[in-house]
Amino acid sequence: MSRLRVAGGEARGRRLKAPKNIRPTQGVVKQAIFNMVAARIEGATVLDLFAGSGALGIEALSRGAASVTFVDQQPRGLAILRQNLDALGFSERARVVRGDVVRWLEASPDVVGSADLIFLDPPYEDIVLDRALRVLDREVRSATVLAEHSRRQMLPQLERLRVDRERRHGDTIVTVLAV
Repeated sequence: MSRLRVAGGEARGRRLKAPKNIRPTQGVVKQAIFNMVAARIEGATVLDLFAGSGALGIEALSRGAASVTFVDQQPRGLAILRQNLDALGFSERARVVRGDVVRWLEASPDVVGSADLIFLDPPYEDIVLDRALRVLDREVRSATVLAEHSRRQMLPQLERLRVDRERRHGDTIVTVLAV
């Protein structure tokens, strides 16, 4: 099991557990993500999709997000995510959903529509990112969407969501999209 740390907010410096089979967001990338959305976090309703250990959503909770819904399919990762939430005292502001992210998005338009901030960190170079972005393109009302992906993966053409900015960190690109 690898270890991560919370970078900012009330749980700053606290360790997070992470299963070995996930690719956690690198510290420098996580810092860049939160620098890009710092003003939007306080009181936000957040979705952490392809949550893994929950590092992005937990960082948002630590920095003042009102609530985070974590969605992932892997039971081992979700068990560790629940341990992390309990250890940090964030369980009451979190909802953990086990399921296919795209199916969950399609079945939860009201939750998606009311989100302020949405993190997408799927397996790199997986078509599931395109599928998730297309659903978000239909359902998002006013959220900022951050997609972490490989620089080799082009994002699909979308109707409503537009690229606001991109930051490259080695092989990783963080794309910020907004309506």
